[in-house]
Amino acid sequence: MMTEAKFQPTPAAKLGRRELLRIGLATAAAGMVMAPEVSEAALRAPPRQLVLLNLHTGERVRTEYWAKGRYQRDGLREINHLLRDHRTGAVHPIDPKLLDLLHALTRKVGSKNPVHIISGYRSPETNAWLRDQDGGGVAQNSFHMQGKAIDLRVPGLPLRTLQRAALSLRGGGVGYYPESNFVHVDVGPKRHWAA
Repeated sequence: MMTEAKFQPTPAAKLGRRELLRIGLATAAAGMVMAPEVSEAALRAPPRQLVLLNLHTGERVRTEYWAKGRYQRDGLREINHLLRDHRTGAVHPIDPKLLDLLHALTRKVGSKNPVHIISGYRSPETNAWLRDQDGGGVAQNSFHMQGKAIDLRVPGLPLRTLQRAALSLRGGGVGYYPESNFVHVDVGPKRHWAA
């Protein structure tokens, strides 16, 4: 015949609230010490800011998305919201490498005007719908669906100048769409095309 063993609390189970709090704080502090340090150069680097205007929603954002060697959560959140799929309202994280490419591009062309956004994130539903409407000009596995692509133009800047500047950065794909008046940039493999 088996008998039930009575539960005996371990020493850890007997810890009081204050002791658990002390251990938790010590663990968190140890994690901060173990976290990788930001380099001195990154701490001294100027902050990165983007000024964007979504042409479909009319929303505009001017935000610092990187400062003191770190991406800024609030800035990223603002950009993610602005670059959402305007057809479905779906918000998706935009790849910070794409934001860095966009920042480098705006610095290269020396524009102080807001970057006009034609398309940022696209949900799979929107991408499929656009493929049906366009007849093949939209990639089936578009980088837009991963938050790694953006279609844009800069007011007052010739489209060809924007395209050449994007190509010179060698940050990924660059598409030139003169009839639709935009340039596509993505952080996928390095390639280029014209439509």
